[in-house]
Amino acid sequence: MNWPAIAAIIAFHAVLIGILVTQTSPLRVAKAPSAITVEIVRPVEPPKPPPPPPKRTPLPARTIAPQAVVAPPPVIVPDVPRAQDLPTITLPPAPPDPVPQPAVPAPAAPVAAAPAPEPLVPPRFDAAYLDNPPPAYPAMARRLREEGRVLLRVLVTADGRAGSIEVATSSGSERLDQAALDAVRRWRFVPAKRGDAAVAAHVFVPISFALESR
Repeated sequence: MNWPAIAAIIAFHAVLIGILVTQTSPLRVAKAPSAITVEIVRPVEPPKPPPPPPKRTPLPARTIAPQAVVAPPPVIVPDVPRAQDLPTITLPPAPPDPVPQPAVPAPAAPVAAAPAPEPLVPPRFDAAYLDNPPPAYPAMARRLREEGRVLLRVLVTADGRAGSIEVATSSGSERLDQAALDAVRRWRFVPAKRGDAAVAAHVFVPISFALESR
């Protein structure tokens, strides 16, 4: 039904009735028509349907070329002979290892015998031509009646001089020992000899102090 058209028609008739009432004779009292209330009820519009979702363009389907299936080559398994079918091979025994021969030592070269050393001739101090004076008797030792024998160890150099002197045996008196050292230090000697060469060597020199001989 068209409700707006119906409402317009009703309103038109109401206006027409009002005009007719106003044009009647005033001496005639007409009964006022009752008011008509027209309520126009707008029809409830149904809710609009939601818009349709956008159409998606379908992607073209990918064409996958079928791959050719290659069959694997056949595996040929050789026939393995069983242990009992194998021939038995007997190997000859290995030759024994050669026995190493002992090394023959080379003949030793003859060693020349070292020459025997020349005998050593010891030095001398008693040759008459040396003219070695005896030591002086110390005056204090004489007054004290000191006597004794001193043994000196003397290193005689190759030129016949006293190199070093030490008391090997003391006389018991320091004065007598010192007198013997002072005298022998000035002596001359015949140097030791080894063959024809003069060499240094030691010699013992005894010095006696006795009052009876003075």
